Amino acid sequence: MRSALLALLCLCAASVAHASCRDLDLTRRGSLAYAAEADAVIQYFGHNFFQITTAKGTKIVTDPLAPGMYPTPNVWPHVVTVGREHPNHNYVELAQGNPIILRGLASYGAEWNRVSMNVRDVFIYNLPIYQQAFGNALKGAAFIFDLGPLCIAHLGDLSHTLTPEQLKQIGRIDVALIPIGGVFTMPPDTAREVLAQIKPKIAIPMHYRDSSYILDAFVQGLPTRRPEGDTLVVSKAALPKQTEIIVLRPKGAYGGWGG
Repeated sequence: MRSALLALLCLCAASVAHASCRDLDLTRRGSLAYAAEADAVIQYFGHNFFQITTAKGTKIVTDPLAPGMYPTPNVWPHVVTVGREHPNHNYVELAQGNPIILRGLASYGAEWNRVSMNVRDVFIYNLPIYQQAFGNALKGAAFIFDLGPLCIAHLGDLSHTLTPEQLKQIGRIDVALIPIGGVFTMPPDTAREVLAQIKPKIAIPMHYRDSSYILDAFVQGLPTRRPEGDTLVVSKAALPKQTEIIVLRPKGAYGGWGG
């Protein structure tokens, strides 16, 4: 398992070397004009399903969720990313318009698919990971969105801590969308280890089926905010100095089991 993962990581190395996520000192940090800007709006629709909107209006949908667990939103994205080939992650039919579909896996999950491309003002690349299902390791994909001043990682159904090679590829992250639910992903204690590895300024938990027990285990002792609503406006200039957990509440949240 490890040898296959390292081989693909080597293939991806050259493609992400120019991403500003890998050198945040090159961003516009400290500019007075930049300080007032909102660099991204992140909206949570439940499970692993988010929409990220950049300052220039580019809309990215991640792991679109089939109807049934939460209300299905009306979305018109420019691009859709899929980290797992399962209806709770790959229901691309809900995306209206004609978005670019970026799949982290090929052959319906049997192989990793390399992604490294610009979509409007966003550079998108993926990271091969492992997810799990009832004790079996399965291939999965995380996606990193380089917005220029801001770097956002959607960690997919990650089920393990990250290797040094993976950490190098992922770069320095401002916002991490992180699974915490266990069974199909890593449990809260492992998710806390991953937070310590990547040190994001903001972490938004996902894939925990609205379980207060799982969520409380994850946030215990960590700075946490629980705004009323499903949307967060993020500015690089206003990021906290240390990792803060922000718990977004999707509309119609009521729980449910899923992969």
